[in-house]
Amino acid sequence: MPQIEDLVDVAKRLRAHAIQMVHRAKASHIGSCLSMADILTCLYWRILKIRPDDPKWQHRDRFILSKGHAAAILYAALAERGFFAVQDLDSYCQSGSHLTGHATNGVAGIELSTGSLGHGLPVACGLSLAAKHDGNASRTFVLVSDGELDEGSNWEAILFAPQHKLDNLTLIVDYNKIQSFGRVEDILDLEPLGDKFRAFRWAVREVDGHNLSELLSVFTSIPFEPGKPNVVIAHTVKGRGVSFMEDDLAWHYRPPNAEQVQAALNELESMQ
Repeated sequence: MPQIEDLVDVAKRLRAHAIQMVHRAKASHIGSCLSMADILTCLYWRILKIRPDDPKWQHRDRFILSKGHAAAILYAALAERGFFAVQDLDSYCQSGSHLTGHATNGVAGIELSTGSLGHGLPVACGLSLAAKHDGNASRTFVLVSDGELDEGSNWEAILFAPQHKLDNLTLIVDYNKIQSFGRVEDILDLEPLGDKFRAFRWAVREVDGHNLSELLSVFTSIPFEPGKPNVVIAHTVKGRGVSFMEDDLAWHYRPPNAEQVQAALNELESMQ
């Protein structure tokens, strides 16, 4: 089982892959990728019950990236875990590649095509309910962006999950405080977010989304309360790990140039 220092190295590799993928493709959303790197590292290397050599294993845990625009770093995690060749990452967003710009079902390890925001959690509720009905011990994890919580479909699902006692469902909010056109608090303020989930009868934990030890402690405590769905509000920084990208809206859309890629990779080398 990888230790914390090993996971730190994994998270660096995932960030480095995503930066180079977005650069090669002249694509977007590198800031969104970097904010969730540590969460994915904990899930894929320590928490999720998965079999990379058997992606459709019946008793696997399901992971849905609802913020599907950050697909680059999810592809990186899947490749590093052995679902497909790491070399395939070079084709991200290229003509004819199976690694498209949004998370796409059909790629080994991707449970649901996403990117049209607000769909991941409703589908995750259905998967969790089906597992309960079938007596399957598999769990469902779904990662949403904070801006995505503007979607009403999420709040319908947030009502649904406790009604059906879906304690096999875990929602993770990548709370980096920036959405596509500005700061969350200025566009549609979510606060008090934890209290909202408690009022909807969810079991709530808030965590530093870049502290691997804290993340692991929370994830290994699931379910937090019997009969209640779980929500992990992960406080993160958009662009985490690259100083000139951190907390900067511009990197929601801008790809790094060659010089910026090298500067970013140099920073990651020294990242603790």
